[in-house]
Amino acid sequence: MERSDRVRRIVVALTVLGAVVGALFGSGLLGGTAVSEAAGGAFAADATVLAPAGTAFIIWSVIYLGLVLYALWQLVPAQAVKPLHRSVGYGVAASALLNAVWIACIQAWRIAESFVIIIILLGVLLVTFVRVCRRSRRGTIAEIVLVDGTIGLYLGWVTIAAAANLAAWLASIGLDAWAEAPGTPGVVTLIGAGLIAVFTAWRGGRWAPMVATCWGLVWIAVARWAQAPAAPVVAATAVVLAAVVLAATVLRFWSRSKDTAHES
Repeated sequence: MERSDRVRRIVVALTVLGAVVGALFGSGLLGGTAVSEAAGGAFAADATVLAPAGTAFIIWSVIYLGLVLYALWQLVPAQAVKPLHRSVGYGVAASALLNAVWIACIQAWRIAESFVIIIILLGVLLVTFVRVCRRSRRGTIAEIVLVDGTIGLYLGWVTIAAAANLAAWLASIGLDAWAEAPGTPGVVTLIGAGLIAVFTAWRGGRWAPMVATCWGLVWIAVARWAQAPAAPVVAATAVVLAAVVLAATVLRFWSRSKDTAHES
């Protein structure tokens, strides 16, 4: 084992621990203000046309659990020198650190800064996911669940969260088109997020990013149909995009499975 492997494993463990502490603070359990109530309610479910219904945020529990289990797994001595961890370890660490910084920005009412952070986070996750996709899909259960699954869910959710964050920022500075029907700027932004999700689906053919992206899109649709600000156009766009992302993932998965079968 090289010294760099020891350093990487410790960095991953510490940053994930920091992300979990930040999440607990951001939930209000450690004295902070819940994200939905922080920054003057800019991230509440009824704040903008791209805000998902509150239930959508349950996915964070799954993502954090995956990060913790990955951090523990990569500490196992037998995993220390695995090329997979050398490839994605620092990406996981950077994403965990950025997540904690994002929560700190929200707590400090720094909404513009939070958008910058989440865009950087999205970039880090995209790069890390591309590295994940270099691994054959025929991996161990731990690799599929803790690497493909965790990073995939994280990326899929942040893709939608970045769009919602943009809406929260612009609505907070008085651009009413982001907070009322028909929500045309929100529709354009949602389509942009959808294109990123389609790229992710076609690049990897993995299921986890699709699940998280569609989860976010569906809950945006539910919120815009069921509560103010009502924005049926945004809701319909979210449903269509979810269907497109699902179809792209299925097609890519089928295509890659077919190619693998031919190679065998």
